[in-house]
Amino acid sequence: MAIRAVLWDVDDTLFDYGSADRAGMRAHLAAEGLLGAWGSVEAALLRWKELTELHWRRYEAEGGDFREQRRRRVRDFLGRPALTADQADEWYDRYVVHYEAAWELFPDTVPVLDLLARDYRHGVLSNSSIHNQDHKLRALGVRDRFEAVVCAAELGVAKPAPEAFHAACDALDLRPHQVAYVGDQPDIDARGAAEAGLRGIWLDRAGTGGRPELTRITDLRQLPAVLAADTRFGAPSTFG
Repeated sequence: MAIRAVLWDVDDTLFDYGSADRAGMRAHLAAEGLLGAWGSVEAALLRWKELTELHWRRYEAEGGDFREQRRRRVRDFLGRPALTADQADEWYDRYVVHYEAAWELFPDTVPVLDLLARDYRHGVLSNSSIHNQDHKLRALGVRDRFEAVVCAAELGVAKPAPEAFHAACDALDLRPHQVAYVGDQPDIDARGAAEAGLRGIWLDRAGTGGRPELTRITDLRQLPAVLAADTRFGAPSTFG
């Protein structure tokens, strides 16, 4: 059966998260008087990413409060374990101002959404929270492109668990084999989707290559041809 809908990852797929994160962190550290605290912005950003991954994995495993895992990340990043919840929230909120000022979609996002709009339904599945991603999509002017926005924080399960992909398919009232998933992570996104029965597509913007078992594209403009061909039952397609 042909693909009827596309589910999308958001960060580093539709939205240039990496560039916004870097610009936002640089501006925030400068405003906080912390620009030299980690030796470089790159080192600070690497530490921030490491802590984001660490605390997200703990949150996935243990559950709890989404905001509290973010507070723990701020405390660890600053090396200030005694920060109160309010102080951690205020520090993060100041960072968000700089981060949001740098938000941009990738140049290929809107043209491809336009191109696919007639033939495919669209939704989002993100390992974040609905508060974050709904706000982001609205701020970027594309929220109305998606019938459903499904996020791990509310589901209680995250990619690459099959249950996350299946919940997003259910939100579109479609079976997994009728849905493609596009994301920038080869294992969490493309492999996870494929193992859940969807058509998993790895958006490899950096041209990393490898992973011949995955369907891989390097630009969203290659996506319409992949969807039209629907080579799920043949060899994986690789573009770029």
